[in-house]
Amino acid sequence: MSRVAIIGGHGKVALHLTKILTNQGHQVSSIFRNQDHAGDVEQAGATPVVADVSELSVAQMADVFRGHDAVVWSAGAGGSSPEATYAVDRDAAIRSMDAAQEASVGRYVMVSYLGARKDHGVPEDNGFFHYAEAKAAADEHLRNSELAWTILQPGALTTDPGTGMIEVSAEPQQDSVAREDVALVAAVVLGNLGTVDKTIQFNSGETPVAEAIEAAL
Repeated sequence: MSRVAIIGGHGKVALHLTKILTNQGHQVSSIFRNQDHAGDVEQAGATPVVADVSELSVAQMADVFRGHDAVVWSAGAGGSSPEATYAVDRDAAIRSMDAAQEASVGRYVMVSYLGARKDHGVPEDNGFFHYAEAKAAADEHLRNSELAWTILQPGALTTDPGTGMIEVSAEPQQDSVAREDVALVAAVVLGNLGTVDKTIQFNSGETPVAEAIEAAL
């Protein structure tokens, strides 16, 4: 059994992941900012930690992470404004990586998006530009860290029921994937050290998650 801290714990991917991990016997600490969401998080099986990561310092985050075996980043500003996007998706994410190292939490899984990279190609006048910039910076910081990292890059997220089947590829046939399946991918990579220092690009497919990931390593 391990202890996993999930940042952005009230998000749909995070709630699915919480249920998967707690059903496997793991302990989950769920970090989110709205006290009103504590009931949903508890119902999913996690211990709620009410905190706004955009306001926490590295030292404060490290205090939250200490004693955990892994951190999963599943938070996002939701495109509310460029300022909020950089504050959460870039700056808070980077502080969380530094905090994980400070707290001696070696394992870190980042939920990013398919196509995230420094040369993302999104034009500056596109509303997605700031998010693309923020995620590129955060992912790059993680790759350069001393953490045992895995970056997940799913395509467009849907609320469809998960199938447990994906395709791992830089250019998947499908352009979307269920949030429930993203959570399953996160759970599988947490337990597969062969995914350390790997970026996994995926969408819906026809291969069971664990098998698809193993074949891509």
